[in-house]
Amino acid sequence: MTLLRLIGRRLVWALITLWLVSVFIFMAVELMPGDAAEALLGKDATPQAVENLRRALRLDEPAATRYVEWLGDMAAGNAGQSLVTGMPIAPVLSERLGNTLFLAVSAAVVAVPLALALGLLSALKQGTAADRVISVVSLASISFPEFFMGYVLLLVFGLQLGWLPVLSTVNPDMALGERVLRIVLPALTLVCMVMAYMMRMTRAAVINVLSHPYIEMARLKGCSPGQIVLRHAFINAVGPIINVVAISLAYLVVGVVVVEVIFTYPGMGQWMVDAVSKRDIQVVQVCGLVFGAAYIGLNLVADVTALAFNPKLRHPR
Repeated sequence: MTLLRLIGRRLVWALITLWLVSVFIFMAVELMPGDAAEALLGKDATPQAVENLRRALRLDEPAATRYVEWLGDMAAGNAGQSLVTGMPIAPVLSERLGNTLFLAVSAAVVAVPLALALGLLSALKQGTAADRVISVVSLASISFPEFFMGYVLLLVFGLQLGWLPVLSTVNPDMALGERVLRIVLPALTLVCMVMAYMMRMTRAAVINVLSHPYIEMARLKGCSPGQIVLRHAFINAVGPIINVVAISLAYLVVGVVVVEVIFTYPGMGQWMVDAVSKRDIQVVQVCGLVFGAAYIGLNLVADVTALAFNPKLRHPR
C-alpha cells in the first residue's frame, strides 16, 4: 500500500510539473521578440492588415484567455493549426514525432546494451588498464557538446571518408535500409552523448554493490569474478541502473533538437527551430509541450522504477 501511495504521489507531481511546463512554454512564446502577425505578413504589410490578422488569429485577446483555450484544446487532443501554412498540426506532428522516436530508439538500441556491457567490464576490471581506458574515453565523450561531436563525425565520415550521407533527410516512402543509413551519423552522435553517462553510472552502481558482505561470502564460496558481477552484483544494482537508463533516455528524446538541426533531420527538433524562425507560435507551443511531456514521463518511469526496486517498500514491516 505504501508503494502504491508513493507512485500515486509521483504521478500527481508529474501532472503538476507538466502544467507548470505548459505555463512556462506559453509565457516564453509570449515574450518572444517581434509580432507574429508582422512576421507572417512581412515588412511591407500595412498597419490595418496587421491588425486584421491579429484579430483573425485572436492575438488581440488577453494572454490568460488564450492560454486557457490552448490548454483546453491540448487536453482534448486538438493541436490546432499552423499559423504559417494554415494546415492542421496533428498530421505533421505525427510524422515528425515518428521520425524523432525512430532516431531516439535507434540510438538507444545501440547505447543501452553497449553502456551496460562497458560498465560491467569496467567494474569487473576495476583498477586495470582496461578500466582506465574506458573511463578516459567516457570522460572525453561527456566533455564534448552535441554540436561539436556531430560536426566532427560529419566532417570525418561524411565529407572526408564519404562513407555516410551528409544530409539525414528521410521520408515515409523511403526503404528501411536507406532510412537506417541516413540516420547513422545523428544516431551515433546521440550514442556518444548518452552512453558515457550510463556506462559510468552502471560501473559505480556495480562497484557499490561489490562492497557488500554477501559479495565477500560469494568470493569465499569460490565464485569467479564474472559470476560475482553478473549473478550477484548486477542483479542487485538493477534498480539504480534502470533509473539511470530512464533518465538518459529522457535526455535522449529532448537532446535531439541540436542533432536534428546539424544533420537537417526532419524531426520534432528541426520543426520546432523552423517554427521559431517563422514565428509559428502554435507549432512552437505544441513541440515544447510534447518535449516536456516526454521528459517528465521518462523521469516518472525512473522514479517509479527506483521505488519498485526499493526492498523497504516492496516488503514493508
